[in-house]
Amino acid sequence: MRLSPIVLLSLCALPLSLPATSIPALAQQTQTAPTDDPLAPAVAALDKGDVKAAAKGFEDAWNAGNADAGFYLGRFYELGLGTAKNPARATEFYRAAAEKGSAEAQNRLGLMYLDGRGVVRDYKEGARLVCAAADQGDANGAFNCGVVYMNGRGMAKDEAKAVAEWTKAADQGHIAARNLLGLALKNGTGIKADPAKAVALFQKTADQGNALGLYEMALAYQSGTGITEDLGEAYVYANLAAARNHPDAAKLRDQLEEKLSAEDLAKAQEEARTKMDALRAGTAAKANP
Repeated sequence: MRLSPIVLLSLCALPLSLPATSIPALAQQTQTAPTDDPLAPAVAALDKGDVKAAAKGFEDAWNAGNADAGFYLGRFYELGLGTAKNPARATEFYRAAAEKGSAEAQNRLGLMYLDGRGVVRDYKEGARLVCAAADQGDANGAFNCGVVYMNGRGMAKDEAKAVAEWTKAADQGHIAARNLLGLALKNGTGIKADPAKAVALFQKTADQGNALGLYEMALAYQSGTGITEDLGEAYVYANLAAARNHPDAAKLRDQLEEKLSAEDLAKAQEEARTKMDALRAGTAAKANP
């Protein structure tokens, strides 16, 4: 299972994150600071769009010795939030924060080395950093460490270790990790094939509106692999995946449509509308708690 070199960038607790809608090679999924975290007020300011207050909070925390604050300050410079984009300055913050033990900074700097963004591409150093973040229990680090093991870049290829890292990330709710672990279980890559467990993982990401999860559920229902065959349900999920812009979902939806009666098609489209409304309501609820 070779993974394509796509890097998804997202700022923790900021509505600039990119959803994991396809199989990414390297990713940083949004995480939210716990309420007892000293960075929580600054993160809350970001949620409200108060970049100035957030920057002041992170700067104060960094000066007080909080390593993770350096990660956030680096993201400000990388994304140009309240300042001009400055990749070199961002790298300085990531490096300093990583040296102080910030798992988030280790992961981010590792991604930069793996992608060759703002630094010379160095697979070995990139792999070391993302796996160091994984060793600290960081879900993004575990996901990316798994990708490194699967691709065999910067360290020896080891499919079983990739699956182990994705399992750690998936257990923390990492969407992309659940998808890739699901594909590993579906195809028997690095682990014994278990279609039912794969479907259970895809169902979780589909319930979150993830396009790949929705598409894989459509395939499962179409083939009856890991779940009872049901072309109507396959159509529902293919329809939803197409609406979420999965590149292959529209073709599958159209193929399934030809196999349904007019009555079954109407029911499937009604169910798809209901599910889409629920997904949108869930997204809105998360954005406006």
